[in-house]
Amino acid sequence: MINQGRCVARAFLPARGLLDTPYLGFTQSMGVNSSLTWSKLVRKTRRSEFASIMLRNKYEYRRRLPHYQKADCPIFVSFRKGTKVPLSGAARDLVLQCCLRGNNSRFHLHAAVVMPEHVHLLLTPLRDTNGEMFCLSGILRGIKGASAHGVNLLSYTCGPVWQEESFDHVVRSEESLAQKIEYIRQNPVRRALVRTPEEYPWLWIEEA
Repeated sequence: MINQGRCVARAFLPARGLLDTPYLGFTQSMGVNSSLTWSKLVRKTRRSEFASIMLRNKYEYRRRLPHYQKADCPIFVSFRKGTKVPLSGAARDLVLQCCLRGNNSRFHLHAAVVMPEHVHLLLTPLRDTNGEMFCLSGILRGIKGASAHGVNLLSYTCGPVWQEESFDHVVRSEESLAQKIEYIRQNPVRRALVRTPEEYPWLWIEEA
């Protein structure tokens, strides 16, 4: 049987000639001394722990990769609060307004819902005057930044409101687009916040 931990560790080891170079991992979050070389790290750390560190670095790297975009296609996006404290009604009003602010200028918004602790958006990035498509990361940075600032003012707090990462995928067909819109509409109903989508104040669907 193959030892998976050993395979992972070997896959992420540097070339043999670089084993005496410093290990530049995420040392503060893991409590690893940044002066360690790769070879010392291997000797001081059990194989399973070493594999775990390598996997964390791999996922941290993947989490910061650019969002995938396909030109002129709708994108379903979700992002969550950084804490479990739910957004107040006033805060949800503000967040929804921030989601609508760039509609028909930087993106075409198909649907949006602001839940107590997360947001779902269905949007298609538009193009600027040079024909270049507005990037999803910039669109989300604007929405999350403006809404976080407003929420902090409302609640007399400071610091991040949203988790850094957002989750998104491209919607590839009209049928899938309709399904995503219906998923967004039914989100408050599934959570038993209202009996029908129309009763939820923080739901926005484009007019047909």
